[in-house]
Amino acid sequence: MENKAIARTLRLLSQLMELHDENPFKIKSIANAAFKVDKSPVKLGGKSLEELEKVDGIGKSIAAKLVELFETGTIAELQQLLDATPAGIVEMLGIKGIGPKKIATIWHDLGIENVGELYYACNENRLIEAKGFGLKTQEDIKKVIEFKMASSGKFLYAQVEPIADELLKRFEALFPGITITLCGEFRRRCDIINELCFVIATDPDTAIAKIQHTELLSDMTVQQNTLSGVTEHGVRVSITVADTDYYKQVFVKTGNKEHVEAVLALIKGLNFKPTSEEEIYQKAGLQYMAPELREDDDFIAKAAKNELPKLIEYADLKGTLHNHSTWSDGVNTIEEMALYCRDTLKLEYLGMCDHSKTAFYAKGLSIEQVLRQHEEIDSLNKKLEGFHIFKGIESDILNDGSLDYPDETLQRFDFVVASVHSNLKMAEDKATARLIKAIENPYTTILGHPTGRLLLSRNGYPIDYKKVIDACAANNVVIEINANPLRLDLDWRWHQYALDKGVWLSINPDAHRVEGFLDMHYGVLVARKGGLYKERCLNALSFEQINKAFASRKTKIATH
Repeated sequence: MENKAIARTLRLLSQLMELHDENPFKIKSIANAAFKVDKSPVKLGGKSLEELEKVDGIGKSIAAKLVELFETGTIAELQQLLDATPAGIVEMLGIKGIGPKKIATIWHDLGIENVGELYYACNENRLIEAKGFGLKTQEDIKKVIEFKMASSGKFLYAQVEPIADELLKRFEALFPGITITLCGEFRRRCDIINELCFVIATDPDTAIAKIQHTELLSDMTVQQNTLSGVTEHGVRVSITVADTDYYKQVFVKTGNKEHVEAVLALIKGLNFKPTSEEEIYQKAGLQYMAPELREDDDFIAKAAKNELPKLIEYADLKGTLHNHSTWSDGVNTIEEMALYCRDTLKLEYLGMCDHSKTAFYAKGLSIEQVLRQHEEIDSLNKKLEGFHIFKGIESDILNDGSLDYPDETLQRFDFVVASVHSNLKMAEDKATARLIKAIENPYTTILGHPTGRLLLSRNGYPIDYKKVIDACAANNVVIEINANPLRLDLDWRWHQYALDKGVWLSINPDAHRVEGFLDMHYGVLVARKGGLYKERCLNALSFEQINKAFASRKTKIATH
């Protein structure tokens, strides 16, 4: 075993001991030994107990641990600590800028157990509420995590969007008057992006040589008429240059492989030079398919019957539901959020959904606080002209599927978003039963972020999607498309099943500050990918329509 590996093991042991608040003198001794081993010019692996005891910084106790490490590959004390620590917490120990004491606060006080949850908390501004953390520390942690995510070669759509826009501008400046299309996963609005794909309509040899003489990309390679490289952010890029078959390449480079093959099979191959993508779909006997829908053959049957919907657009949204204020873990007051929605976004209504009492880590509202918040909302609704604030709550779904307020409190809200925030490791049958019980609660209006997933960092809890969606259909419960770029949950792959079952969807930003409302942009993109249309989107209803819908639901509950 090399000294570096030995030092890493001792360093991890000292960090875990500090995390679990063990003897500080022992922690300091092991941390010092890790430093000494790392700097030692003498290879220590395989040395005897007597030899190790003579090494500077290694006493009898640590020498015994090293012998155990050499003989067994581990240290019993280290293994015990690892067994008592979530894997995500151990991973956090590798994040530069936060030591074991701060991680203990993150773990025990905020209930965060992995890097994905930590990144989400940074985006929600939740870290600055914790002891020992400030805005700078929060931003530094966020940057380190983003760098770590980038090193995997996979990016959130929202992370790549500004990079893609800037690259497109640079290519347009490099090739003025030339048609350029950004294709691939980005054009299909995939939630995870592995590569940016451009198609340029010009002479290949000239264009490729021109790009090679820029510093737009590094590690450039050329294969036929395609140049590949990497941006300074680590995003892979491919550029196909096509002077004679531009629209063919745009079509082929936009849809995924299965979709392209399915369309080409209908026209027995692409042995003509199309003048537009519309021409390709027309020859295949299909309605034109928006790029978002070009995954596999999911929408081809509907395109063949000319039954594709007019996909929802951002301008269709009339209001925003599921948002947090300073009453819980938000940054802005209710009035600030309302004014931003009315004056900047030109919306008609705002649904406030601060955290409920079980969410102690997010300053969840007690029953008394709910009543006081409702008084504030009543006052603001009298004050704000041409705008309305709905009284909502994000009620935690408890382990048994019940909501965390009594009925007499739940009945005070205009609408209730029911969400799971704890115990995300249930078996599928129990997790499904938990959600279905919450869905069957008459006060549940919307099922919030149904799987609790955090893209690129935390898988959603396992559920039987069909059973959950069927339950929503049976109980007239709307399913949220959480528009936070880290969530985008309900997954787009299940939107059509929900729509076919008669379930409405709602594009909710889960905003914790006014800038968070802008995430509805990403919610709309992924909703389009799932085939959503405005007639089945809850927050595409006007104020009059949604106010009537909320009132009707409350009346129905009261009369049963």
